[in-house]
Amino acid sequence: MTEARIGNDCQVTLHFALSLENGDVVDSTFDKQPATFRVGDGNLLPGFEQALFGLKAGDKRTLKIAPEQGFGQPNPQNVQVMPRSQFEGMELSEGLLIIFNDAANTELPGVVKAFDERQVTVDFNHPLSGKALDFRVEVIDVKSA
Repeated sequence: MTEARIGNDCQVTLHFALSLENGDVVDSTFDKQPATFRVGDGNLLPGFEQALFGLKAGDKRTLKIAPEQGFGQPNPQNVQVMPRSQFEGMELSEGLLIIFNDAANTELPGVVKAFDERQVTVDFNHPLSGKALDFRVEVIDVKSA
């Protein structure tokens, strides 16, 4: 019997660390419980899952994830300019994360990019869009789902 390798219809348990190219760690499970997911369940972006295909329990890798396989490139249409009056009573600062509700009442995070007394520019792109990432993994278990 061969060892199970990561592919479609697998349940995977692993430790991971996601880092920017400068080495800053964005997220990691190495200091807590490992992550368990089923390939295709939406817990990992497809580009991250594809990078894991073929690995087996015990494998350790650092994988380069291009923006197109990760969080995509920033979309200029996701940067919105809004009237300052929509932010009445809020103390604004560049980089401030604000949670908005869209028409379906789904939470949508946006980051304040600029503001003045008349308008506020908010970026709704994912903060990691446009960034190449290092995806360090240690596969603990792979089994058929």
